[in-house]
Amino acid sequence: QVHLIESGGGLVQSGGFLRLSCAASDGLFSWHDMAWFRQAPGKERKFVAAINWINVITGYSDSVKGRFTISRDNDKNTLYLQMDNLNPDDTAVYFCAAKERWVSGENYSYWGRGTQVTVSS
Repeated sequence: QVHLIESGGGLVQSGGFLRLSCAASDGLFSWHDMAWFRQAPGKERKFVAAINWINVITGYSDSVKGRFTISRDNDKNTLYLQMDNLNPDDTAVYFCAAKERWVSGENYSYWGRGTQVTVSS
């Protein structure tokens, strides 16, 4: 089982940047595909970006493509999300998620509690 803790959220002005981190417990992190999701106020949680266990980026949502970069450091058991050129529509709680590498699709089993990102105009 993997325990996930996000950090790095905060308040930033439009056009600014933030780097989110997700620290994973020693639950064979390197065997897990990882992803970021976000949930804006009053809306459903949505996919942001994903990276598989062998460090291949498997997708970005259209709304963040070209502005956000997902990465991971398996030696540090940490997932990252570099967010550049932020705008108010990026305001949300950001969650990291994990699934065993043999699980298909977006069936993520493990979730962090989230970190708040607020972008002011």
